[in-house]
Amino acid sequence: MEDKVQVREETMTAQRIRPADLVVRGGTVHTFDRLGTVTDGLAVRDGRIVAIGDDLTGHIGPDTEVVDLAGRTVLPGINDAHLHATWLGARWPHPLLGPPHEEAPVTTAAERRAAILRAGDLCASLGITSYTEPGLGPGETGCFSAEVLDEYAALHREGLLRSRVTVLRLFGLLDGASSLTDVVRGLETPVPQADPECLAVTGVKIFADGIPPMGTAWTHHCYADGGHGALLVDGPDDRTRAANLGEMIVAAHAAGLVVGVHATGERSIETALAHLRRGDHLVHGDLVTPAQLRRMAARGVGLTTQPAIATAMRPMVASALGDTVAAKAWPLREILDSGVVLTLSSDAPVVTPDWRVHLAAAGDLLGAHGVTPELTARLLRCYTTEAAVQDGSASWKGTLAEGMAADFCVLDANPLDVALAALPSVAVELTVTGGRIVHKG
Repeated sequence: MEDKVQVREETMTAQRIRPADLVVRGGTVHTFDRLGTVTDGLAVRDGRIVAIGDDLTGHIGPDTEVVDLAGRTVLPGINDAHLHATWLGARWPHPLLGPPHEEAPVTTAAERRAAILRAGDLCASLGITSYTEPGLGPGETGCFSAEVLDEYAALHREGLLRSRVTVLRLFGLLDGASSLTDVVRGLETPVPQADPECLAVTGVKIFADGIPPMGTAWTHHCYADGGHGALLVDGPDDRTRAANLGEMIVAAHAAGLVVGVHATGERSIETALAHLRRGDHLVHGDLVTPAQLRRMAARGVGLTTQPAIATAMRPMVASALGDTVAAKAWPLREILDSGVVLTLSSDAPVVTPDWRVHLAAAGDLLGAHGVTPELTARLLRCYTTEAAVQDGSASWKGTLAEGMAADFCVLDANPLDVALAALPSVAVELTVTGGRIVHKG
């Protein structure tokens, strides 16, 4: 009698549950929640996760799409915190750090649209469900123009974006000069209206300096020509330029925006840190010092860096500034140990957007050999949970838990069970953004 009552209660409970749109089950689901929960499957309805667990039968109805994982692994969707998607779409498969290649022109609305969509297809194939497009604005043309943001808004309205997009606007030149006047004027220009969970314009990117191999990072170290680089901000001398950089950051804060500062030399990093606050971040940070990392951690200032660029450019830094400086550049171990909110990213199309390649490069920088599950999980969080913190969306995406966005990817092997160097061989077989399957391998 008790058995019949229990069966009846279970049946009634299942009937009360509104069926899921999508259920994936029968594998290993890394939720990346605070407890590091690992489970068997998850259920999705209306773009959100409604259940995780080993038995999701009660969430399956006649119209539910059911994916049998067959032992495969689910991760939260990859969030690339620094990816020039439009530029990527115009160049791919020819990264900037590769043989010379003429990229496709991006001057018309049709060309902008084609580049964004092409990048979207590529991102979906890599399990990327979110990315930050860092630097669109009126001072630039082509892949970085203000019209690109308008095209993003149009694609969003048409439901054609495959990834969630965060935009940082740029009121100067990419890798070039900016002025306080232009930044203040730019902050007054409107942005397109959109669902912020799909297309969010959250901040401003400012170029503080260039990069060490070009002799344009602002540093105390001496280049071969005897120079030290300089800030790219306008002004007749170092003191004025530093003051203007500070005023730019303060103006962005007053407008309610976060700030991402491209800074590679330790002098430019120090100057920016005088004004950055919690929620802001530095981009690249090639020559960041231990003392600066401690300040960043204490103030809640994040760092976005690119391991594959670091491994490719270290010899160039050695040529520009010497072996001793190059050996201390990109101190990934110190960054991980510092408590700084660290996001790993690609800066594609400078190099590949493939996060697996960047995690392998991170393993190389760290001297990691063999299977290192704890380290791999930590680095994966830099591409998922920490990236959601940086783009201000950790309350609703980045982890796989009830109520969170159904953004995830399915891999043919568990990345925690393979060496970091072997990650590029792990295939992405399914990508889901907002409960919608956007890629099937």
